[in-house]
Amino acid sequence: MAEKSIDLNIGFLKSKLPEIVKSQTGKEIENLKFIGGGSYGKVFRAEMDGAPVALKTYHVKGSQNAEAEQLRTLRANTSVPMPEVIFTYEDNDISLLAMSFIGGKNVLNPVFLLKSGEKKAAFARQVVDGMSEWHCVTNGKFGSLSNPAYDTWFEYYTETMRNPWLRGLSALAEKGKFSKNSLELLLEASELFDGIYTEPDRAVLIHGDLNIMNIMAAPESFALTGFIDPCGSCFADREYDLFQLRNMWGDAFGLYETYKSKHTLSKYADFKVVCYAAMNEASMRLRGGLIFPLWEALNFNRLKHETEKIKNEYR
Repeated sequence: MAEKSIDLNIGFLKSKLPEIVKSQTGKEIENLKFIGGGSYGKVFRAEMDGAPVALKTYHVKGSQNAEAEQLRTLRANTSVPMPEVIFTYEDNDISLLAMSFIGGKNVLNPVFLLKSGEKKAAFARQVVDGMSEWHCVTNGKFGSLSNPAYDTWFEYYTETMRNPWLRGLSALAEKGKFSKNSLELLLEASELFDGIYTEPDRAVLIHGDLNIMNIMAAPESFALTGFIDPCGSCFADREYDLFQLRNMWGDAFGLYETYKSKHTLSKYADFKVVCYAAMNEASMRLRGGLIFPLWEALNFNRLKHETEKIKNEYR
């Protein structure tokens, strides 16, 4: 089980964060405000030397160092603005990443659903163009940013992610803490995945969590203002970076379809992408993330649909 920070109480954090920033930078912060949270922590906005900064705290110890490494690598390889790391910090009570603040609103905000089809299409092209810059950064091995050591994506994905997650979910299902029907679908889809899998021709740099919560845009113009919050960034099959484009209501902006219109994907990319999505969403039960039943159900419905298509093809 993932080790968790002792306290993510907002009142406690608001009292502690100014002290930490002063100890690490020698500077005072002003106008500290809680602005939201997701699967892995809580985020605050403040001002330092008149400029906005983001202070992100985590449920899981050590997450701040992993995200800082990912931000530095991704920021250096895309023209889309991303946060600049200021410092990382950890004690018995807090795991913290301080970084520059990216303006705009995250695209989960329903205001963006009201934009015209033309603006949505232009936005999708901006996102895909920025993402594609990462996918031009290649490596001879698959795996972590600091030590990519696997000759194949299949080996890296199944050994470090999929198979351990399936074992963990099986244990949860036995305890009545995960749906046995969902587990059976994941196992069936995994068997089909292994049967149709083709190895990508190269390992590419991926963000790992580029869903609409982590894409920022200007509310009026719907222009892309930045990417935030990487998670699981590594050298991978580029199709593994695509499932988050469909997460939540990403399809309303045509992000995945726009990527497909610009790049040639593998024959069974749609099936692979929904396999990646459902497995990742279910794994949140094992990795200290929050569970969103609506998103989980959406991903499993897609997986069931794509699984039936593959089975029908081979009947």
